[in-house]
Amino acid sequence: VQVGDSVSVGDPLAEVETDKATMEMVAFDDGTVGALYVEEGTKAPLGENLAVLLDEGEEAPESPPAGGAPQVETETAEAEPAATDAADAPAAGGDTAEATAPESGTTDGERIKASPLARKIAAAEGIDLATVKGSGPGGRIVKKDLAGAAAGSTTPAAVSAPSVTSSPPSPAPVPAVPPGEGDQRQPLSGMRTVIAERLLASKTQIPHFYLHVEIDAEPMMTLRKQANAAVAEGGNKFTVNDFVLKAVAGAAVAVPEVNASFDGDAIVRYGSVHLSVAVAIDDGLVTPVIRDAQDKSLLEISQAVKDLAERAKNKKLSPDEFSGGTVTVSNLGAYGVHSFDAIINPPQSMILAVGAVVKKPVVDAAGNIVAGLRMDVGLSGDHRVVDGAVGAEYMAAFRKLIENPASMLV
Repeated sequence: VQVGDSVSVGDPLAEVETDKATMEMVAFDDGTVGALYVEEGTKAPLGENLAVLLDEGEEAPESPPAGGAPQVETETAEAEPAATDAADAPAAGGDTAEATAPESGTTDGERIKASPLARKIAAAEGIDLATVKGSGPGGRIVKKDLAGAAAGSTTPAAVSAPSVTSSPPSPAPVPAVPPGEGDQRQPLSGMRTVIAERLLASKTQIPHFYLHVEIDAEPMMTLRKQANAAVAEGGNKFTVNDFVLKAVAGAAVAVPEVNASFDGDAIVRYGSVHLSVAVAIDDGLVTPVIRDAQDKSLLEISQAVKDLAERAKNKKLSPDEFSGGTVTVSNLGAYGVHSFDAIINPPQSMILAVGAVVKKPVVDAAGNIVAGLRMDVGLSGDHRVVDGAVGAEYMAAFRKLIENPASMLV
């Protein structure tokens, strides 16, 4: 919308892009757009005033109205163009990053990054933000940083000593080589920031272990070829990944200990298998979820993953469609990768890494060397939840389903 446009309840005002999806923001009142406070394509903290709607005879304020914003300080959103061709749309969550409120200056000319709520509290309590160390993204000062900071304080807020059970401080990150001529420095998007944070936490906080098995993929490939030959023109074609996903869900039912999460002083075991499927998009990857996969047929799984992947690439997923997964599958076979180890998608306790189906010489039951089709599958497990023997049982159950694919059709 533009300043001066008339809008009614339910009319779309903007498309707002979070770290994983793009959602439509609609008007909750009738009125005229009096001012736009955030430019299209720029970033704004959650709760920031984006625009103002006016009744007849009202005038727009010179600056955004204060107050009324949710006290959420770390999540961010980005206004994206309202009209984009789906084929050229940026990936879900692309180009989102932490935004900051207008910054105050310090005596040496540097800028202080602080959330609007933190500024309001500091102003009310007489706290000098220049003396407070921020814990938010990029050193941004947020509400919790002001706890214990005295009015007029000239020293940072006190930080309690760590307990004997706390982890040692993380080493400072090694800076990148300074860019030279012809190099480019590209700021992290919101999606890439979230990926970096979650995977760093996964590798440093979850004790990973890895298992690999080589599976005879010939029966699966034969059945897939027969199934696709019987499909009418324009009908659903089955992929290797469809069979893999069906087998992942079936094996999780057979070995339910892997369908679980570590939760502090307990292990949560899930009653349903909600499959997170890694989908590569322009700016990273998302993991849309096939819910209750253990109850779905091969056809239903095939149709669901195609629909989710298409909408993920076009930023049309809703938040509930990429949350709540219990097991993740990452398949890089289509990229020619034969074998790899995947990083666990927290808070889950297992991820399966699926490689390409490869033709190679194998030894048959009679001891003869013949041509065969083999697929390497790797399991990454959280050793707090899944023991090696349990992981091996799961891989055996998965292998049995892939090597006897007809059993997945009944």
